[in-house]
Amino acid sequence: MSPPVEPVPVVEPVPVVEPDPVVEPDPSGGQQVVTDLLVVGAGPAGLYAAYYAGFRGMSVTVLDSLPEPGGQVTALYPEKLIYDVAGFPSIKGQDLVDALVAQASAYQPRYLLGHRAEQLVDGEQEVEVRTHRGVVVRAKAVLVTGGIGTFTPRPLPAVAGSPVPGVVYFVPHLQEMAGLDVLVVGGGDSAVDWALSLESLAASVTLVHRRAQFRAHEASVAKLGESSVRVLVPYEVVGLTGDPRVEQVEVAHAATGDRQRLPVQAVVAALGFTADLGAVAGWGIELRQRHVVVDPTMRTNLARVFAAGDIVEYPGKVRLISVGFGEAATAVNNAVGVVRPGAKIFPGHSSDPR
Repeated sequence: MSPPVEPVPVVEPVPVVEPDPVVEPDPSGGQQVVTDLLVVGAGPAGLYAAYYAGFRGMSVTVLDSLPEPGGQVTALYPEKLIYDVAGFPSIKGQDLVDALVAQASAYQPRYLLGHRAEQLVDGEQEVEVRTHRGVVVRAKAVLVTGGIGTFTPRPLPAVAGSPVPGVVYFVPHLQEMAGLDVLVVGGGDSAVDWALSLESLAASVTLVHRRAQFRAHEASVAKLGESSVRVLVPYEVVGLTGDPRVEQVEVAHAATGDRQRLPVQAVVAALGFTADLGAVAGWGIELRQRHVVVDPTMRTNLARVFAAGDIVEYPGKVRLISVGFGEAATAVNNAVGVVRPGAKIFPGHSSDPR
């Protein structure tokens, strides 16, 4: 378990009371934050970038539309185990976020949480980013790691219109499912992981997937086969009943149409999310299928704007948290040359004798 960290400061779009050398009045009446590097997105890649930029001697501001750091990890699956972080056989999402915040805190990054980046003006000497709350950030370089758009869960087709009590699309707190008969819908990593995570807490867990094959990692599917989770494939949810919350779900075989009714008190529809890049689409950054195109230095087509993490696209891109960490370090080291012309791109290893 990571040690507790201090609460993350939030800069409000009103004049500060305490003197602060990097916050200045903005002519529009809000605040103006001056920084070497602005990291847009406080998910794992953004938090690691904040640490590494501080390590390279830059002042850092981290901006995110969510009210706390961690991005989707904190918002959607803080108790879910993550398996692709080097050095950890597994680690809970929130524990990873807490450790990243603690790591970055050594260099005192400034956080603008609950601020959505809306306007970007690319200049020769700096980039200006304005948030929806009126704060203007003037940065010598910008690193986009997320936090700029919205993600919406794909709805369960059987749920038409208004939400149904008991049907959820993610499980921030596993204990809420304790003692319930739970139905998990989906065939990706999230669905399989939820089913395995809830196995020891729920009264029963059933996993329904409309295809015979799963998209989840092979190791997770193997664990599923060895678990007590009941697996129904290829089945689809065709109806839900209950008042006021779900009490029964009807599923149908995708090929034969045979139907079964399952008593459940909770449904986890892990069907993925659709992403909306929001304002970034108007920033003049080259995009490809809702992703930011970067070169091998993680630079976009804008000279002072870099990107890293799941949001980027390039040949051979693999969307893993561990890959995002490496991309963040690459982006930061190359941004140093933009912030401090003539500075070395490679700083040497942190373990090198000095």
